[in-house]
Amino acid sequence: MSKDSPRPLRLKCLGCEALARIAYLCAAHSPHLVDLTLYEIGLHNQPGDLRATLQAAIDGADPERYDAVVLIYGLCGQATLGLQAGRVPLVIPKAHDCITLFLGDRRRYKIAFEEEPGTYWYTNDYMERKANSGVSLGTGLEIDLAAVYDEYVEKYGQENADYLMEVMGTWRQHYKRAVFIDNGIGDGRATAGQAESQAEQRGWRFEQLTGDLVLIRRLLAGDWGENFLVLTPGQQSIMTYDDEIIGCHLLQEQTVQ
Repeated sequence: MSKDSPRPLRLKCLGCEALARIAYLCAAHSPHLVDLTLYEIGLHNQPGDLRATLQAAIDGADPERYDAVVLIYGLCGQATLGLQAGRVPLVIPKAHDCITLFLGDRRRYKIAFEEEPGTYWYTNDYMERKANSGVSLGTGLEIDLAAVYDEYVEKYGQENADYLMEVMGTWRQHYKRAVFIDNGIGDGRATAGQAESQAEQRGWRFEQLTGDLVLIRRLLAGDWGENFLVLTPGQQSIMTYDDEIIGCHLLQEQTVQ
């Protein structure tokens, strides 16, 4: 299955709404037929639940209807670890998280992480959908802080709630740079301005980087080269603990068709 197939493929795409604009654009330009299902931002904070949700959708892909299931997810807190191909092939980008997908290359992500580990990432889609959360990408804390505070007050009282929120806020001390990734879709000036304003308030350096849509374009175009893991029925995703990020394992109890 490739972009040179004699007939269009029918792809079932499961993705995170943090990449909604990119997903819709790349699906529109794909030579194949793409059915998109996008899930709420932040589900990877409960990786077991997200994994179960994705696996159910993968298992439900009818081979009479679809040629493959493709994921607009990276490893994402190990949410895609252990996923099994159902009755059709399963394609997963070799990416740690959505930052790789925004930047377009896992090597570029690795360099950015090694050179500037204390980076707080902003993107248009994410901020549009989580504008009231008080946090952004890259922290593992994609939560509604106001709701958390109210919950703490109810459970532990205001004084204890204030202390807990202060402890939670110490994560900011580990960040030195705020980066807005501009993927060239929509007007990103408001998000960039918000990122720059928050960086100034927190004493961080602000930068703007140009993103790259290449991974999502290739994923939805059926161009599954070295940057993608293709699982066939009877195979399961595993961590490789190297630059490949994820690999595959043949399940003993199943037979590859």
